[in-house]
Amino acid sequence: MKYLVLTLLCLTASKLFAQEYQLAKSITNTTASFRGLSVVDNFNAWLSGGQGLVGNTTNGGLSWSFHQVKGLEKTDFRSLYAFDAQRAVIANAGSPAHILITNDGGKTWNTVYTNSHKDAFFDGMDFWNEKEGIIYGDPIDGKMLLLRTYDGGLTWTELKNSPMLEKGEASFAASGTGIRCLSKNQIMISTGGVVSRLWISKDKGEHWTNLSTPVIQGESTTGIFSFAQNNKALILVGGDYLKESVAIKHNFYSLDGGKNWLTPATPTRGYRECVEPITSKTVLATGPSGTDISNDNGITWKALSDEKGLHVVRKARNGSLVILAGGNGNVFVLK
Repeated sequence: MKYLVLTLLCLTASKLFAQEYQLAKSITNTTASFRGLSVVDNFNAWLSGGQGLVGNTTNGGLSWSFHQVKGLEKTDFRSLYAFDAQRAVIANAGSPAHILITNDGGKTWNTVYTNSHKDAFFDGMDFWNEKEGIIYGDPIDGKMLLLRTYDGGLTWTELKNSPMLEKGEASFAASGTGIRCLSKNQIMISTGGVVSRLWISKDKGEHWTNLSTPVIQGESTTGIFSFAQNNKALILVGGDYLKESVAIKHNFYSLDGGKNWLTPATPTRGYRECVEPITSKTVLATGPSGTDISNDNGITWKALSDEKGLHVVRKARNGSLVILAGGNGNVFVLK
């Protein structure tokens, strides 16, 4: 009897651990494409994207409320950071490049920064805390566009010591996850195109070093599109956005901070635009052709969903809520 009980317990545990996550569709009633996503906690999350739309939920994605930014109805807001149910910062892709802030749940927006240079193009933003944040963009005159805020996004100051990039080296505003504030002072930014590297600062952007990566590069459509750090693992996803199904030199991981890069035993099923940790060992990667999951921090991947057209996945900073979003108004909650 003891052996029977042990066998049943093992089978039950095996079945539980084998259960897969599922994507539950959220109703948005819009056809906009979303690439900006910020999940605050288990209830509050924000979306931003095309048609000048910004939306938020206060019930964990069961329903969404959308507002169109007045005067910028044709703008694509690909960069987003939300503090709570009322306060958020957005930035658009393209020139003129604007940063806007709301304090009333997205009903009204105030423009706090504008760059009219023809090459101005924001790719993503992140914050270390409620006051200190950073936003980056494609190079202007060879230097990465890089700004800091010290007051929660009310004002922005361009950093003088931003990295000098190689010709043809830029970034992708694909999911907002080419930038990560990783610790109290550290930040990491990925670039792609002709050269694809990781740029690292340990003093909030005052000084920079960089790491070379083996990700496919050399063309304007290639490189790192997203990265994540989970425990000791540093995980890269990307590829060539013109060749979504090609699974060659598109997915790597490192266990020593990027000194050595390893190819997953089973990589993602092709080009991916976003990678996001959801537990201490579990990581999701999504892109236009589907979503993959790894339960060992990027060493092996398997298919989670064949849902097409997704661009971004983010987990709550304070909680377990995970949301995925993409084209044609598609938003999903991970169950």
